[in-house]
Amino acid sequence: MKRFFSLFLAVSSLLQTVTSIAITRPSYGGTLHVAMGAAPSTLDPVGSEQTDWFATRNLSRILFDTLVWCDDHGNLQPALATSWHADSGDQRWQFSLRHGVRFSDGSPLTAEVVAGSLRAANPRWKVFSSGIEVVVETDFPNSSLAAELALPRNSIVKRQGNQISGTGAFAVAHWDPGKKLTVTANTDYWNGRPFVDSIEIDLGKNLREQAISLDLHKADVIETAPVGHPSSTENFRAGFSAPEELLALVFSTDHPSPEDARLRDILALSIDRDALNNVVLQGGGEISAALLPNWMTGYGFVFASEVNLARAGEEFAEARPKKPWTLGYDSTDPMARVVAERIILNARDAGLLLQLSTKAGDLRLVRVPIVSANPHVAMTRLAETLGLPQPKFASDSTDDLYAAESSLLQSRRVIPLLHLRTASEVRPNIRDWAQTQDGSWHLEDVWLSPEKIGAEKP
Repeated sequence: MKRFFSLFLAVSSLLQTVTSIAITRPSYGGTLHVAMGAAPSTLDPVGSEQTDWFATRNLSRILFDTLVWCDDHGNLQPALATSWHADSGDQRWQFSLRHGVRFSDGSPLTAEVVAGSLRAANPRWKVFSSGIEVVVETDFPNSSLAAELALPRNSIVKRQGNQISGTGAFAVAHWDPGKKLTVTANTDYWNGRPFVDSIEIDLGKNLREQAISLDLHKADVIETAPVGHPSSTENFRAGFSAPEELLALVFSTDHPSPEDARLRDILALSIDRDALNNVVLQGGGEISAALLPNWMTGYGFVFASEVNLARAGEEFAEARPKKPWTLGYDSTDPMARVVAERIILNARDAGLLLQLSTKAGDLRLVRVPIVSANPHVAMTRLAETLGLPQPKFASDSTDDLYAAESSLLQSRRVIPLLHLRTASEVRPNIRDWAQTQDGSWHLEDVWLSPEKIGAEKP
């Protein structure tokens, strides 16, 4: 009896192990349902209306590939290009293409198509094909050019009239601009077939509508406010990016007079960033007086970000304020007005008068995404978006980066406030879900637990 009982236990243990392995083994099939706030009218990565960086990044990455990609540490990894190098001077770059890659329409990836795609995104570059290589030449040395090619706007797209196709893990099956996108798995994807058969993405849904869809089992993945609180009592999992969006004040004029420069310093000293983050945004960001987040550079903490009303008062006693400043904000952003009103109260405590406006004013409250994990590319793009002078880098060193950022801040054109996070929630049956530091969703790696496959939405 003891031998039989021991044998029974052994067999039961084996069956449990096999069952556990079967449950945790990735499964192919099923449809993933996603809800997003953006409502793009085009899927082309260089479309002028693609203003929502979060949506651009996550929609582009499932349909298109870039020549290279940046990991969370800003290091370049091969994608459609297997190798690359620059000639001396960093003005001529050569990229060797991966063999056997095809677009979603079945046509092969060629150097000619790649060159045409990059020219469309970068008219100032000279791009041409040379056998299986693509050559990029620029007017000025650019040691970060390869990292720039990891940006979504540099995705490789085949354009034929109004039709576009990519080499990504999914292909477009149905597209209702601004409302809905359905994609199906590319079974011949060069980096391995994705697990789910299709993804249905509802667009133009605000956070409340997305939360309701999650509660009603109509969405598996949604965006959410980065405060760490689930949408309902169900065991949803939340994912957070690193702080990767700059919230800042930008002045409309450069080269301020000594008196205006002093007033801008007073405003910077008066702002209570800690209250903005913890009270207004409920901990959804990280206070900072730097343009780039500290996780990217390692030196962001050296820029003073604490409120200092005593010093602001001393400076104001010697200042000669002119007419009140007009503070502009984006009326379509529900968070912007609350933040702007708080800034006006802070400024008043220091003696400065600001007036709120939905139009362009003396300064404006802006949200600007950090578009690359490569800090030199991120800094260059931030300066371009904010209308600041382009930073000049003598090398790729951190010291050079710090010097460039310090120079931009000393211009007094911009007052950094916070770096914001993005967040998402997923249903518990979504497996291998990951949100990287820059907020990217890797939907190509997601698989659905067995009970999900074939289940109907209520």
